[in-house]
Amino acid sequence: MTVRTRIAPSPTGDPHVGTAYIALFNLCFARQHGGQFILRIEDTDRVRSTAESEQMILDSLRWLGIEWDEGPDVGGPHGPYRQSERGEIYAQYAHQLIDAGYAFKCYRTTEELNALREARKIAGMQLALKPADLALNADEKSRREQEGWPYVVRMQVPTDGVCVVQDMLRGRIEVEWAQVDAQILLKSDGMPTYHLANVVDDHLMGITHVLRGEEWINSAPKHQLLYEYFGWEMPTLCHMPLLRNPDKSKLSKRKNPTSINYYRRMGFLPEAVTNYLGRMGWSMPDEREKFSLDEMMAAFDVQRVSLGGPVFDLEKLTWLNGLYIREDLDDEAFLQALRDWAFNEAYVRQILPQVRPRVETLSQVAPLAGHFFSGLPAINETAFDSVKLEKEALVKLLQFLTWRFEAVPAWHKEALLEEVKALAEYFDLKMKAFLAPVFIAITGSATSTSVMDAMVILGSDMTRARLRHAIEVLGGVSKKQAKRFEKEFQEL
Repeated sequence: MTVRTRIAPSPTGDPHVGTAYIALFNLCFARQHGGQFILRIEDTDRVRSTAESEQMILDSLRWLGIEWDEGPDVGGPHGPYRQSERGEIYAQYAHQLIDAGYAFKCYRTTEELNALREARKIAGMQLALKPADLALNADEKSRREQEGWPYVVRMQVPTDGVCVVQDMLRGRIEVEWAQVDAQILLKSDGMPTYHLANVVDDHLMGITHVLRGEEWINSAPKHQLLYEYFGWEMPTLCHMPLLRNPDKSKLSKRKNPTSINYYRRMGFLPEAVTNYLGRMGWSMPDEREKFSLDEMMAAFDVQRVSLGGPVFDLEKLTWLNGLYIREDLDDEAFLQALRDWAFNEAYVRQILPQVRPRVETLSQVAPLAGHFFSGLPAINETAFDSVKLEKEALVKLLQFLTWRFEAVPAWHKEALLEEVKALAEYFDLKMKAFLAPVFIAITGSATSTSVMDAMVILGSDMTRARLRHAIEVLGGVSKKQAKRFEKEFQEL
């Protein structure tokens, strides 16, 4: 048997370090066994998936040195490798399940589903909806079918008992069937959910081992059941520990920069980032902290993975990066790293239109454009003295903007301007007054190049990191404030 692993990211935002972490371990496991590593794009979310995000995923993984044997850009014998191009395949298998009695058409409306869940919640029951809960009487079902109501395809699931799943690291995992709902397999627009597409694609692409995050443990019974329904052999499962913040919470962009683009933009070396990700819950046999990707692949043993949640510590990554700069780069390599990082023609060309109309001598360029070649601005609370807003209103403005930017699907000037205008109107401020603190947070100065253009050039995660940095400089958001801000933001 040829070992085949895969990574299947969704192109719905910036490339996440968690995706790179799982990709790295899948790659190393495949190479350890002389196998193959496949990249598949899960772009069934038609609203949020973008070609721009897909390209960023490919670019960022390659920047880290992670290469795949088959994928949407390199081809292979099991294509297409984008789920959006495999719709007919999923529909075929969904209807195969319906014909066999393992799935059913569900005509329930959103309002009805919410009411069913609320009734179960009030009764103190499990919130998982079973086929019997969703069933309509024969007349009503016939009426909705004849009138062409939209429907989803759901899978049949047991009502009681325990599902036993075997895991490479965790051994026997037991999940009560009472917690497992009648999962949607095919959405009303004809696109599959992750659960159906994942199972069908893994089978058709010959995936033998699935290394994925532990957040998928509760979905494992559904997947195992689907393999049984189809009569297919299930790949061996391995649920990796999740990356954690220093406070042990799940690594998230609301607390830490999570985009690979951020670390690339901050001037981290790809070798250092890959090395650090390799240390997340795993160690070399000789316990050394600094090692190359080739060394990791040669020494890899999945049984050395620790199930304790690995902490993604930015200070430790920064220390390791410094080690690489001092030990691995001579002057020529250091100069090349600087060119690759920011002093390259493609990046500088984006900045020139911002700078050229504003300078009279070349010596004015560095002070004016320094924020394009730096990390977090060296600002303090007094930097915002010129902003005519009370401190809490100022912090709230920056926090709301950060949250709004988190939901921007495509990072371009028009989209950012739309968010800024909406919030300026909400805070009853003119655009200039609204952007004044944003200007300082992003550029570190009250006078510089266009802040809107700067945010576009810097990118989404760097922009959000600078906004979060400004909030911390201003004293941060207390738990009491956070609760109040969240409530107000949800009503926005």
